[in-house]
Amino acid sequence: MTDRLLAVPDVQIDNDRVRVTEWRFQPGAATGHHRHEFDYVVVPITTGRLTLREHDGEREAAITSGQAYFREAGVEHDVINDTDQVIVFIEIELKN
Repeated sequence: MTDRLLAVPDVQIDNDRVRVTEWRFQPGAATGHHRHEFDYVVVPITTGRLTLREHDGEREAAITSGQAYFREAGVEHDVINDTDQVIVFIEIELKN
């Protein structure tokens, strides 16, 4: 559980094959610790950086608007916006 402001998910598509979610992070917002059950693609809408709190510590991740990246199922982390700008990305989970 976190005492931070929560990032806001907006699920746009959720069917048997994919779930598409827009994630919006106000400054200081976080997702809370979670595990990804599906492979997924992230498409940043904004350029910026996020802090990833993982089992072995924290690291910063730079994201660039329009430059997608892929991750396999099983990733566990808390995603945190420690900047003073709003960060937005689209997450596409591949269910099969």
